[in-house]
Amino acid sequence: MNAPERIVDWTAANQRLLVGEFSRLKQRLAAESERESLDLACQSLRAAMPTPAAIDRLTGLLGLSAFERDVLLLCAGVEMDAELAAACERAAGDSGARGATFGVAMAALDAPHWSAITPVRPLRRWRLVEVDDSPGLTRGRLRIDERILHYLAGANYLDARLRSLLRPAAPTATMAATHFAIADEVRLAIQAGIQGEASVVWLIGDDTPARGDVAAHVAAALGLGLQVLQAQDVPAGHAEIEALATLWEREGMLLGSALLVDSGAEALPPLAARLIERLRCLVFASSSQPRLLERSTLRFTVDMPDPIEQQQLWRQALGASATRLNGALGEIASQFKLSARTIQVEAARLSGALATSDRPERLMWSACRAIGRSKLDELAQRIESGAGWSDLIVNEAQRATLHEIGAHVRNRLKVHLEWGFAERGSRGLGISALFAGESGTGKTLAAEVLAHELQLDLYRIDLSAVVSKYIGETEKNLRRIFDAAEDSGAILLFDEADALFGKRSEVKDSHDRYANIEVSYLLQRMESYRGLAILTTNLKGSLDVAFLRRLRFIVHFSFPDQTLREAMWRNAFPARTPLGEIDYGKLARLGVTGGSIRNIALNAAFSATEQEQPVSMLHLLHAARHEAGKRERPVSDAETRGWA
Repeated sequence: MNAPERIVDWTAANQRLLVGEFSRLKQRLAAESERESLDLACQSLRAAMPTPAAIDRLTGLLGLSAFERDVLLLCAGVEMDAELAAACERAAGDSGARGATFGVAMAALDAPHWSAITPVRPLRRWRLVEVDDSPGLTRGRLRIDERILHYLAGANYLDARLRSLLRPAAPTATMAATHFAIADEVRLAIQAGIQGEASVVWLIGDDTPARGDVAAHVAAALGLGLQVLQAQDVPAGHAEIEALATLWEREGMLLGSALLVDSGAEALPPLAARLIERLRCLVFASSSQPRLLERSTLRFTVDMPDPIEQQQLWRQALGASATRLNGALGEIASQFKLSARTIQVEAARLSGALATSDRPERLMWSACRAIGRSKLDELAQRIESGAGWSDLIVNEAQRATLHEIGAHVRNRLKVHLEWGFAERGSRGLGISALFAGESGTGKTLAAEVLAHELQLDLYRIDLSAVVSKYIGETEKNLRRIFDAAEDSGAILLFDEADALFGKRSEVKDSHDRYANIEVSYLLQRMESYRGLAILTTNLKGSLDVAFLRRLRFIVHFSFPDQTLREAMWRNAFPARTPLGEIDYGKLARLGVTGGSIRNIALNAAFSATEQEQPVSMLHLLHAARHEAGKRERPVSDAETRGWA
């Protein structure tokens, strides 16, 4: 007998085989004698298929017996072939049953077995059919699941019940070289299969988009698609999670796809962890940190590309435009921590403007600053500053230390990476500083000057608001701030440092112990933070000496002497301010800080404007007395003698 001609069109061949199978089933129901010829016809149609038919794929994937295969075909035939539906009703006799029933199947089909209708067997385990058991299991109608009916007909699509929960993910060519290497490690570990069951591949780290890209790359390398489920969308309730797990396991097999449960920058919620525990298929879990599971897990860390890789990604994404940045990519990559996906998007958005800009490096810098603001703006107060070094009146030792802080921020890439200091670990690489001095001595202004010089955002965090009486909440608040700031390397200004960093207490109870843990956690984050963290305090003596040793810089903002106060007064008025006869030497006798000097100058300017006069010593005298009233310390005659 000649081999049947193979049909190239799989869909047409699949339909022809279904028609043949339905004819074979009609013959069984009618108890006719042409069994062998119809069986041979189906075998011939099956052999002509370019790849296995849908029913044969399903049989192999879900482990159907020959009888269960025929039951499923019988249920499909009732929906697709009117003659087969009528034959089922005739076979049921006067029982009143309509459509396919298990009793008819048991009586008419080959190799019947009662276990086929049990909940643990594939027909009901995978919800291929539903049983209307109100008249009894044998007389109740069997209905094929709509998704399975369309699959048998050749239409393979994601189940409609999952479309609102899942989205497809495709691999991208835009990944850092280290992430491609991680993807290969994951693939090899999965293929090794040393766990003996389908594993959970846990992807953690601070590069949320890259975790998804790695999962998509691995899935594609394994010949699988990837569907993404947001962790917060996992339904509540055991029954709902069980139904979702069954539905996905079936879809994963039918579509040839893996699942990624993504919790973004947060930890995996308990409901999502419960779903993963229930699944017995390949699952990728993407979260900021792992959870303990009973299932075997493979854990890989996917962090943001380092500055050198970011430079390479920028050059690839910008193409010829990268040459116009005058070597600024190194500084940009050192300062801003961006994912490969973000770099690709921003490069595409900026490419046109970079080609025409007179200062493309400034344009790039500003764009990168803006990327990190969305997260931090929700957690801290951004301070806009235009203050320069000329606005900051401090002694030469303080100014030298501040310049040194700026130099450390600018040269991190060379020292940490090119000179190899980062290879010894991240501890101690963070640039931390303490600005100590009484209120108004210039601590915040100095932070503003540094931010303006370095062209970085400055965020003020009120530690008195961050510290919580509830155990664990302070650490959680601090983690959110540092995690949000990492991407932009913004300058963090922690006000009221003594609210948390006071002398650590003797441990008397669990609350004391946890307070010390909070201090240690913040110290650790400051030491590893890639940007500049500044702490301010009015009470340096209240800080723990062990804490002070771990700071890189300490700047003492002492009360200004008369020489510095005179310089502050000369700098207090903008050039366009109309001034009368101002004696800066006499003003300098007033024992106040720079902050008070600015307040007095501003209030005097408003008084002069109201009187339509230039600012005079009399205006300044009234303003000085008003400022002293706020401090409940009146000015002395010696301080203001000769002002007016």
